[in-house]
Amino acid sequence: MTDMPATGPSVFIVDDDASTLRALSRLLSLSGYAVEAFASAPEFLGRHQPADRGCVLADLRMPHMSGLELQATLARSGNPLPVIFLTAHGDIPTSVQAIRGGAEDFLTKPVHKGKLLTAVQRALAQDAATFMQDLRRRELQRQFDLLTPREREVLARVVTGKLNKEIARELGAAEGTIKAHRASIMEKFQVHSPVELGRLTQELVMLGRKVDPRPQDEAP
Repeated sequence: MTDMPATGPSVFIVDDDASTLRALSRLLSLSGYAVEAFASAPEFLGRHQPADRGCVLADLRMPHMSGLELQATLARSGNPLPVIFLTAHGDIPTSVQAIRGGAEDFLTKPVHKGKLLTAVQRALAQDAATFMQDLRRRELQRQFDLLTPREREVLARVVTGKLNKEIARELGAAEGTIKAHRASIMEKFQVHSPVELGRLTQELVMLGRKVDPRPQDEAP
């Protein structure tokens, strides 16, 4: 899997109605968006790549695979693009199910141009934010993997706000040794002050990375 998209973001339109597919493709293309059109969900999934960026504009009711089934399949993939549902058969239970599944929006045909463009803009912004967060998470993971087991033990205690002398006492080491470990940790994470290290450890926790000295399969 590549970390960077090969091209810019696209709007992937999935609709079994040929006239709707043409109309939406034209509207979005004229509005400045890169567009790819598909007549079915399986056709789109056969083309979908891990490096794709953008959003999916999908009809809710389609043969072979519904929009909700497409949404669920994307959610299980390594690249769950934001989904906007567009349907002539909208109802409250279905829209609730779609939103709970992570749908960016739920629009009813015939959709107002302004509402559609606003939804697409919001979905692309969400995808861009998710992509950058994923890159950051991978970089932090790469840096974390550079730490030695002892450095991870030190970092696990730094996260809790303990001082060098407290960490030294807990680990049965000299305070100078703990200072050296902390300096090495800062170098590997490319931070230059205790304040930056504190912010970084908070970011690790926020991104879901457990700062635990044990291998991940041994952590609770």
